[in-house]
Amino acid sequence: MQAHAHVLIIDDDESGRRVMELLLRKAGFEVRSAVNGVEGRALIRNGTFDLALVDLLLPDCSGIDLLKDIRETAPEAEVVMITGHASPESAVMAMKAGAFDYITKPINFEELKLVLGKAREKQRLLSENVYLRKQLRERFLFENIIGNAPAMRRVFERMQRIVKTDSTVLITGESGTGKELVACALHHNGRRKDKPFVAVNCGAIPESLMESELFGHVRGAFTGAVRDRIGKFEAANHGTIFLDEIATMPLHLQSKLLRVLQEQEIERVGSAKGVKLDVRVISATNVDLEEQVRVGAFREDLFYRLNVIPLHLPPLRERREDILPLVSHFLEKFRSLMGRQSISLSKQALDALEKYQWPGNVRQLENVVERMVALSDDDNITLDDLPAEVLEQMEPTRGICFDLTPGGINMPAAIEELERQLIMKALETGGGVKARAAELLGVNRTTLVEKIKRLGI
Repeated sequence: MQAHAHVLIIDDDESGRRVMELLLRKAGFEVRSAVNGVEGRALIRNGTFDLALVDLLLPDCSGIDLLKDIRETAPEAEVVMITGHASPESAVMAMKAGAFDYITKPINFEELKLVLGKAREKQRLLSENVYLRKQLRERFLFENIIGNAPAMRRVFERMQRIVKTDSTVLITGESGTGKELVACALHHNGRRKDKPFVAVNCGAIPESLMESELFGHVRGAFTGAVRDRIGKFEAANHGTIFLDEIATMPLHLQSKLLRVLQEQEIERVGSAKGVKLDVRVISATNVDLEEQVRVGAFREDLFYRLNVIPLHLPPLRERREDILPLVSHFLEKFRSLMGRQSISLSKQALDALEKYQWPGNVRQLENVVERMVALSDDDNITLDDLPAEVLEQMEPTRGICFDLTPGGINMPAAIEELERQLIMKALETGGGVKARAAELLGVNRTTLVEKIKRLGI
């Protein structure tokens, strides 16, 4: 039980009140008391208290009226009603009016301590929840998302326009570009910020379990369904659900998701009863959904329902001016977490990070900075501390030079030779896998295949 909590007692039973005062003070509480409604209201208006013990029947007013006064004046306080004339009706009335609990006289002090302890625990959890929500909101402020490149400024501008709406949003972009971060920011800066944010990675849920995960099930719906269970949509009611990797959702569930979006209603597995919901839907994908629609892997009508407001996040290689600010941000983060405040990066290391193609985008950059801070033996991170994938990408250009003679140079042939060397080195580094080589070179696979054919590699 939390000590130093302030308790207000309003009770006209003098002997019982004095006993409670004495015992509560011995238990570590600060106590003030009143004998009737007039004195009680004065203390309610002018005093500070965490808990209140209020007699249901006072000589000049009803304890329910005082309970309502407390709810208006000190909404964070918890009220326990006490009475010597218990009845089911009075108990129901007190609970409906907002009482935390209801105990009868003669009061068992151990029972009272237990009730007050539960009330304080509820207050602690509520206070902690408020604090965590505040921390989340501060973490996901738009200004905390780093990006000054023109492409990112356009993203921020669109986010500012849609944050106060409930419109369905489809976030596209390569893996690691920060799609969930943007979804969180839209939620925590919007009107649903005090309601749940539920993230679902559709690609991580086995197909056989996905319907139950999303929509819940009733007892007996299938083997192992021993009790009713709500799904992610119900858990997100009045808040936001974030459906990541939406393209992995099987077609038969896409039709059910479409109905949810249209009707704002779900049906649990094994039940024909609809459950009305109020949920904002934000989805994300790292594949071309329009192409998925074209080949029949994704429903066209669902695509248009999800793509009410499109939001595209550019890859890191297309916003190079953000690389060094991101390095600085992550370096500061891991300095603090790992207690290495004096660690820094050499100019050569920073140049290499800035020139790297970052196929894994911001997520890869964060992981690389964390790894360097964790593994570096020295406080100055140099080229030798960079991971192999960054150094390998630098290799093809090392030692390549062309002498410009008085007779000039065949620039197309020189560029073709440079392309050949780069592609061969990327294929060697990528183990012959063209997709990996394309990532290393910062081009798409189709472009690489065309160049390989043209150069006869």
